[in-house]
Amino acid sequence: MKEVMNVDGKKVLVRNDVFTWSNLISLSRVLVTIPIIYLHYENNREISLIVTLLIFYGAISDYLDGLVARLRNEISELGKILDPVADKVMAFFLFFYTVWLGWIPLWFFAIGVVRDVLIMIGSGYIKSKRGKVAMSTMSGKISVNVLALYWIAVFFFREATTIHSILMIVSLIMMAISFVHYFYRYKLILDGADFN
Repeated sequence: MKEVMNVDGKKVLVRNDVFTWSNLISLSRVLVTIPIIYLHYENNREISLIVTLLIFYGAISDYLDGLVARLRNEISELGKILDPVADKVMAFFLFFYTVWLGWIPLWFFAIGVVRDVLIMIGSGYIKSKRGKVAMSTMSGKISVNVLALYWIAVFFFREATTIHSILMIVSLIMMAISFVHYFYRYKLILDGADFN
């Protein structure tokens, strides 16, 4: 375990552990995606209580893994990879499912995928150059939350098309802002800034 000052000016303890509670919570977020899609499709694409509970767990686990990591000093190199990857894998399959159903436009999905791929390539490049992975940015977390709200609105409130349009626009804005923020942060790190 070591204490580092990251590029945002915060001191953080970073561990090398693999099997931590926070990492298991992140992994579980990916695993609930399969039953969500299967149960919804098998129920004639209607919402059921179990699907609602699984979606709620997937959403709350995104906060829970970070909270547990901080409270238990379990911030780890694996966790810094697993948390955003779990977010992206869950989002990819849930958005892909709703695109397949015709509820979300393909172009919106494609923009999100390209953005995420570029961010992951940047993260991998930093890992190769600096030997560790940078944590997610706050704007990135906000972007994920807005995207989640958009998906929830489309999935649960099919007739609220005005809300869908508003949340789609806000999602696009936040994806752009967070992408610029990631780019700027990666540049600082590659220029030698310390980070966790």
